Amino acid sequence: MNLDFLLKSEFSRFLVVGGINTAFSYCLYFLFNLGFHYQMAYGLAFVGSVLFSYWLNSRWVFRTEMNWKTFFSFPLVYVVQYGFGAVLLHLLVEMLGMSEWWSPLVVIILSVPVTFVLSRTILKGKWKFRGQPE
Repeated sequence: MNLDFLLKSEFSRFLVVGGINTAFSYCLYFLFNLGFHYQMAYGLAFVGSVLFSYWLNSRWVFRTEMNWKTFFSFPLVYVVQYGFGAVLLHLLVEMLGMSEWWSPLVVIILSVPVTFVLSRTILKGKWKFRGQPE
């Protein structure tokens, strides 16, 4: 399968960036978790990954100009994701006994579709439905 073909789709590029950002976020979480409570580590890693994600999504995924309006709007996507993630993280660790080292990965995987739609809407100002011209 041709890699160029796969990376022509916004969603494919979003998944690649998501993988890169997930690795980045998990590395930050791991480092912060060495010195902080897991929820604090999650919050700090989350902020770092939002900034990194804005840059990657603007430049490569959606190929839009970075500006102050989208810079300040983009974190709203992650406010929704953070609330969802913090609650889910608590449930996974405290209620289901899942490892605090692995549970953030589950949180990230479950939030990908919503994050894509909200990111595209903010960065491009629209949502394209199947069959609708660009």
